Amino acid sequence: MSIYNVGILVGSLRKNSFNKKIAEYIVDQEESKFRYSLIDIGDLPLYNQDFDDEGTPPASYTRFRQEINALDAVLFITAEYNRSVPAVLKNAIDVGSRPYGKNSWDGKPAAVISSSIGALGGFGANHHLRQSLVFVNLLTMQQPEAYIGDIESSIGSDGKIESGETKDFLHSFKQAFEQWAEQFITNKGQD
Repeated sequence: MSIYNVGILVGSLRKNSFNKKIAEYIVDQEESKFRYSLIDIGDLPLYNQDFDDEGTPPASYTRFRQEINALDAVLFITAEYNRSVPAVLKNAIDVGSRPYGKNSWDGKPAAVISSSIGALGGFGANHHLRQSLVFVNLLTMQQPEAYIGDIESSIGSDGKIESGETKDFLHSFKQAFEQWAEQFITNKGQD
């Protein structure tokens, strides 16, 4: 059986990030041929094309691009800052899409989960993120959409997802994503 590698990018650097807790829950639920791992984006300097033009990209750019290139699919789990995507996540997309002609994201299946402590579940960030993903040619799953509102109430005192409703939703979302991703991964292998 083939194993498919899925990288999870979390759009929050906070050590107790609710979105990181969602990512950790998904990693802990491995039960299929999909293997999930968190990809670090916190050490990426702001994208500056001069690094690539001069042939001196930071080591973190090189590491990150290699990690993205090795993935079969990508899952973005993000907070919402000011009705948009956190800067750290947008920067990671920019770093991975460069230098021109070497887009590490190109053609990979992807999905987006957004969450917030408010009722809208990061709706603005989710949709702004999708705009960038279209441009870098990530094949982003359209349905089901994932906006998890009032995320704080889903987290137990141990810092883990405890809400049965949230767990059920994440499980069904993960199953849909894996079905979505597998059709592109297997077709790519036949090219």
